[in-house]
Amino acid sequence: MTISKKRLAELDAIRDEDIDTSDIPELDASFFETAKLVIPAGLTKKTVTMRMDEDVLSWFKSGGKGHLTRMNAVLRAYMVSQQDAAQD
Repeated sequence: MTISKKRLAELDAIRDEDIDTSDIPELDASFFETAKLVIPAGLTKKTVTMRMDEDVLSWFKSGGKGHLTRMNAVLRAYMVSQQDAAQD
């Protein structure tokens, strides 16, 4: 689905307090207890070495097995958000 730049500008002009979010449930801790990470399949992985803050690595590792996969998913989400922003 595509949206015109004019429509995006109209939506952007709406103040946050004027948006009715009453039909959207809050995402509390119970939501995240059952949430599933969805990772695109079939993408080629490349081995890299990187330095990061110790507390960041510890936090991802505290989630158990798959911490590198979760880190990749976070980086992918950031990449996609930046690509989307660049297209506007």
